[in-house]
Amino acid sequence: MRQHAVVIGGGIGGLTAAVALHQQGRRVTVLERAASLAPVGAGIGLAPNAQRALDVIGLGDRVRELAAWQGDGGMRTPSGRWLCRTDAAAAAERFGGPLVLLHRAVLVDLLRAALPDDAVRTGVTASVADPGDGRRPARVALGADGRELEADLVVAADGIHSGVRRGLFPDHPGPAYSGYTTWRLVVPAPGRPFAPHETWGRGGLWGTQPLKDGRIYAYAMAAAPAGARAPDDERAELLRRFGDWHDPIPEVLAGAAPEAVLRHDVHHLITPLPAFHRGRVALLGDAAHAMQPTLGQGGNQAVEDAVVLAHHVAAGPSPDRALAAYTADRLPRTTALVRKADRTGRLAMLSSRPAVAVRDALVAAVSRLGPGLVLRGFEGIADWSPPTAAYAADREAGPAETGTADVRRRRSTP
Repeated sequence: MRQHAVVIGGGIGGLTAAVALHQQGRRVTVLERAASLAPVGAGIGLAPNAQRALDVIGLGDRVRELAAWQGDGGMRTPSGRWLCRTDAAAAAERFGGPLVLLHRAVLVDLLRAALPDDAVRTGVTASVADPGDGRRPARVALGADGRELEADLVVAADGIHSGVRRGLFPDHPGPAYSGYTTWRLVVPAPGRPFAPHETWGRGGLWGTQPLKDGRIYAYAMAAAPAGARAPDDERAELLRRFGDWHDPIPEVLAGAAPEAVLRHDVHHLITPLPAFHRGRVALLGDAAHAMQPTLGQGGNQAVEDAVVLAHHVAAGPSPDRALAAYTADRLPRTTALVRKADRTGRLAMLSSRPAVAVRDALVAAVSRLGPGLVLRGFEGIADWSPPTAAYAADREAGPAETGTADVRRRRSTP
């Protein structure tokens, strides 16, 4: 009988894990609480590290085909002055590929299409009734009617406020409010060309990035009390905060419908978990290591988790040893990134004029010394490679033709 893996949560990390486990021959069941897999979100940037993980399951080339490849851009001040310029070709050379951007729905659709039709169940509330151990399977409860599924492996990808995490680690303090809130929107592109940019001001930042379909993905972040909401609508709030910033920000906001603006407070697991597993249950993505969006790595790390988890359960002699190896592999890396994202957030959200002036001067000075110093902050992040050298899209070519170096060479050319 085929081993059964149950994935709780149908987001990007959960679906990537499901595809990776399905490709290993496991029977996979994805349980999603929402009525559909249509993601509540906007764009997602996939750095070379996540693309290499998607190459493992044969979807990297398709993602790069459908995504916009980020061009030259940089960081600006609210007045429009460039603090630093980024060189997309230099970044691709350094990290083995470009940063690409696509709508989350496109990525979800690609992942869903790689699974059997009956693998995904929506509108299902799931919890772990028994995490199992090396001798007995885990049990997953469905809703409140007493139905259960047995599983050789449970992947908990149920988000920042994970119920599975609370059950496995009841003494952990859980996610903390970072002090910041975010807005995201996808709107028609402005009438005039613009360079991709992220703009840092006093207590707030704004980013404008193009999508391949002619629209743009814009995002903003600002310091705010937890739970605060606009007295009228969130588009009006963005206009109050960012409406006098440089072009194309006012034009972007003018083209946004109020209902198209998404707002979410930023919570993160600044206190790391003791482990990413218990029994036969593995935590993944935001459920394991929710981080601020300031490095653009939240979804990327969930994709990494998925292929690393699949690698260890395929290679591990027993579930307990396989999941212990997964924890050992992922917990130090993601803990460091949660902390780095927090430091970056505090730097971006500086609000006093003297502190902002010093920050901007330092960024400009580093930029003048060359793009290498600017890119150095992503060393150890974007240059990560998965623990397996065989890429699903290339397996027929044979081991001699499927090494990471060859994949990087092919990816460096648009």
